[in-house]
Amino acid sequence: MLASSVIFKVSELCQAIQTNLESDFAWVQVLGEISNFKAYPSGHFYFSLKDENAQIAAVMFKGANRILKFKPEDGLEVVLQGRLTLYEVRGQLQIVVESMEPKGLGALQLAFEQLKEKLSQEGLFETKYKKALPFFPKIIGLVTSEKGAALRDLLQVLKRRHPRLEILLTPCLVQGEDAPQSIAQAIALQNQYGKADLLIVGRGGGSLEDLMPFNSEIVARTIFASQIPIISAVGHETDFSIADFVADLRAPTPSAAAELAVPVLSDLEEKIFLLKRHLKQNITARLEQGRLQIKFLKEQLKSPKRFLEERAQRLSELEVKLEENLEVLLKSKRDTLNYLETKLDLLSPLNTLKRGYAVVQKKDSKTLVQKSSQVKAKDQVLIRVAQGSFEAQVL
Repeated sequence: MLASSVIFKVSELCQAIQTNLESDFAWVQVLGEISNFKAYPSGHFYFSLKDENAQIAAVMFKGANRILKFKPEDGLEVVLQGRLTLYEVRGQLQIVVESMEPKGLGALQLAFEQLKEKLSQEGLFETKYKKALPFFPKIIGLVTSEKGAALRDLLQVLKRRHPRLEILLTPCLVQGEDAPQSIAQAIALQNQYGKADLLIVGRGGGSLEDLMPFNSEIVARTIFASQIPIISAVGHETDFSIADFVADLRAPTPSAAAELAVPVLSDLEEKIFLLKRHLKQNITARLEQGRLQIKFLKEQLKSPKRFLEERAQRLSELEVKLEENLEVLLKSKRDTLNYLETKLDLLSPLNTLKRGYAVVQKKDSKTLVQKSSQVKAKDQVLIRVAQGSFEAQVL
């Protein structure tokens, strides 16, 4: 107990409090909700930890938060481990956090869910970005550990299904802190080389921590950026990774990925053989049908000589018929003409003259004289009778 007569400077009091706090609370575990979280460029985290009745400042320095598997954020309930201290500059009580775990959901699972939500919001899982897999790849690239069981399974299935398949392996780490960068580099190398028609990226089964490299952001973005279609084959059938969601196709196991990657060559060869036989049968049938059709058409086709003879005969028939029609037409016209001549003859002035009549005209004007008042004594007239004409003088 300090004597009441002692007078402290502010810094001395803060130092005394800090000494006692760090002695009495050298290690504490605190449950609370994160608020006012800020990650500074320095790499340090600053935030408050609160419950329904109180709050306390907290700081997590870069060296400690570097190993965090999840991203702290406001509203997240966590359990902190650290030491209680006093920040002398502000006289502020705070917890220096050494480790942190989310309450309930594990840190790895939380990290998985956080990254999944982030990439989903960016559209990296959308179907429209999925590339179609080649039906019959000639070269398949593998991105996996060269020492793992997954590689053995892949090679065994691929060679069984397609013995002549060319396989291009880019080995990488699939576990540990350096694995995400290693996997991303291997995928990028396959794309730079550009020989593979299809990539299989994955590893065998393991714990959630073992599979975490395939739940990393760098691997997800590298898969999304790949120009070569990718099948993700991570873990067992019940395991799902971020790589599965980004890849063009997810396979439940490496062996299943190999089966999805290439068809069975012998099955294709058998199918091709059957198709060729069926095609040959169809061609033979079509040719026979064509021969029969040509034969039928040839039988129906007449020789040019016969064709001309038939046309000449038909022409002769038409000529006879035309002559007959012309004769009938001419007779009709002659009868009509005779009738008109008879009728005209009956109306002709010549017939009237034959009966003793005459036509009188003035000689000088050729005017027809129809009454006696038209002439006077000594006028010269022309008189026409049935046979001939003569001149006369009026008395």
